[in-house]
Formats: sequence, C-alpha cells, structure tokens
Amino acid sequence: MNSLRTGLAMLGLTALLLVGACSGSVKVGPEAVAGLSPDGTVDMDEVQAAFIGSGGGGTGTLYYRGQTYKFTVAGLGVGGIGASTISARGEVYKLHSISQFPGAYAQGRYGFALGTTSGGDLWMQNEAGVIMHLKAKREGLMLSLGGDAVVISMK
Repeated sequence: MNSLRTGLAMLGLTALLLVGACSGSVKVGPEAVAGLSPDGTVDMDEVQAAFIGSGGGGTGTLYYRGQTYKFTVAGLGVGGIGASTISARGEVYKLHSISQFPGAYAQGRYGFALGTTSGGDLWMQNEAGVIMHLKAKREGLMLSLGGDAVVISMK
C-alpha cells in the first residue's frame, strides 16, 4: 500500500511539473485567436480518469491543407474527479507547417459529464505556438477543472 501511495505521489508531482513547464508561455482563450481564421480542424477521442490527479490517452485526426493526419494523445494533469470518455472537435490556429503540430501541449479545461449529458471546452497550446480550441462531449461521471500536459505524436 505504501508503494501505491508513493507511485500516486510521483504521478501527481510529475503532472504538476509538466503543467508548470508548459504553462509559462501559454496564453490561450478567445483573445488569443481573435481575428484569426482556423488553419485546420481536429477530431479527438480520449479516455480520462481523475481523482485529484488525472490521466488519459486516445487518438485523433488532424485535417490540414486538404490532407488527413492521424495522431495519438497522452496526458497527465491535476484537477477533477471521475471517469469519462471524451469526443472533442475543434479548430487549430497558428499552424504554418505540419511539423509544428506534434509536441507537448499545455491544456486548460473545464467540463462535466453525468451519463450522456455533458459540457466543456478545451484550450491547448504547444511550444511552437499552435493553439487548439475544442468543444468536448463527455460520457461517464466526471467533474473536471484544471490543467494538463498533453503530448501529441503523429502516427
């Protein structure tokens, strides 16, 4: 039981460090994309579990300049309780080259899920300045408010 607590503490510390490292230059929200047209769109499906700390993973598709690009998502974070599946759709801004898309993203989120009723927004920005604004549909039982460090890798 002691090793379980130690593992959970290390997971929480890692998540805090990742969020802190990614969030220093993150300025996301409607004002960050005001007047900009989206450069692409994304569809993502993710499974998330949280009890103070959170973790998740999933897959997605980027639609950019007439091409389709598959990617994976993995992340750790803080804030929330419960478990849910997330289907998110949205716009990608400040993407000038496909090489800017993969990497570590800081993610601010809020949302809830109670069965099939849900609501929420995700704002993400990576170190290259790429911003994603996603509308999330969740299923499960979850209350989410916090931040995450999310890593996107191209398939």
